Amino acid sequence: MRAQPIWLAFVLLLSCSCVTAQWIQTSLDSCSIHCFAVIGTNLFAGTWNCGVLLSTNSGASWTQVNNGLPDSPVEALAVSGTSLFAGTNDSGVFLSTNSGGTWKEVSSGLSKRYNKALVVSGTRLFAGSWDQGVFLSTDSGTSWSAGSEGLPEGPPRYPSIEAFALIGTSLFAGTYGHGVFRTTCDGASWTEVNSGLIGNDIGCLAVLGANLFAGTVFWSRGSVYRSTNNGESWTEADSGLPGASVASLAGSDGILLAGTETGARGSVFLSTNFGACWSEFSSGLPNTAVNSLVISALHIFAGTPIGVWRRPLSEVVAAVDAGTDDLADALLLQQNYPNPFNPNTTIRYELPVSSNVRLSVYDMLGREVSMLVNEKRDAGVHEVQFGGSNLASGVYLYRLQAGDFVQSKKLVISK
Repeated sequence: MRAQPIWLAFVLLLSCSCVTAQWIQTSLDSCSIHCFAVIGTNLFAGTWNCGVLLSTNSGASWTQVNNGLPDSPVEALAVSGTSLFAGTNDSGVFLSTNSGGTWKEVSSGLSKRYNKALVVSGTRLFAGSWDQGVFLSTDSGTSWSAGSEGLPEGPPRYPSIEAFALIGTSLFAGTYGHGVFRTTCDGASWTEVNSGLIGNDIGCLAVLGANLFAGTVFWSRGSVYRSTNNGESWTEADSGLPGASVASLAGSDGILLAGTETGARGSVFLSTNFGACWSEFSSGLPNTAVNSLVISALHIFAGTPIGVWRRPLSEVVAAVDAGTDDLADALLLQQNYPNPFNPNTTIRYELPVSSNVRLSVYDMLGREVSMLVNEKRDAGVHEVQFGGSNLASGVYLYRLQAGDFVQSKKLVISK
């Protein structure tokens, strides 16, 4: 029972850090970006004025993939396997099973008005609209049923659903004007979970480990809030943020990014300690809103009203490593040795307290290729042997998660 207080103490020791490299604009500059989706090495962008765009080379070039799509703003994208769903402003939801090559409408029973949020949970697809609540499909969008019981009334029927997030079997909906709601029964009923939230205009949601984050939109001040107990309570997590409306959040492997709606003090901010503090991460970005953020295997991307901007993920990982220096004698994932290697290497990690540990190896497409540890381990120094004889030469990532602590490092197989 002492692990959580000790971990919280370590979190408070973390300091904000920033790096000096900068964002680079991709070849796309005339499209207003609303959302992103990733399928393997394909990056998709949903836009206000250009439909859906596809890049197969990390944003170096883009192609419109709108065959079958109406001339309507694309508000949301969601991925299920190789299926890509697009939620439009006023034309319903569309499905592509060939990387955007062709699209077909899948809106039977669904309100077509402002489908602003989409999320996939197993075989279930949820859509959130501007004024008609939440809809559920269990057959890849062929048919839909309403799932809004418990949501408050809003103009003209339900509040605008701005974002979804999933933690296990819990689905969260961020609304404009009414805060956050949670369902554990596929939308059959919703429960308000706003304890500790100041302001009820939710612009975005994100999940990092077992942590749920909400970005709020105020006329005068925006903020980020964190819940560690499935939305039951929230605490403000905005030290270092400029007080601007938070339009986008993205989290992965200990990295949390926030995009704001104003560039008055930078547009992207980085936290490496679960929102305890933030540092500006906007060098190279223009003064513009960041409507969407996504973290891929090699890059992070920011979607703005004037196109897509990119920077290498390695720059963010460097910031994470810098932000965790104070944990060197506490909770630490060490660099594997030897590195490069063939065929075997050793990975060492240190635990200050007994913890549930998951240590896995991933390829650069984000696919897990080996799970090395998935159990509770005692405090102390641990070593794990990893053999790469069945893997191709190349760069891989190994990732340690112990409680809220998440860190990744690269290893290289050289044959």
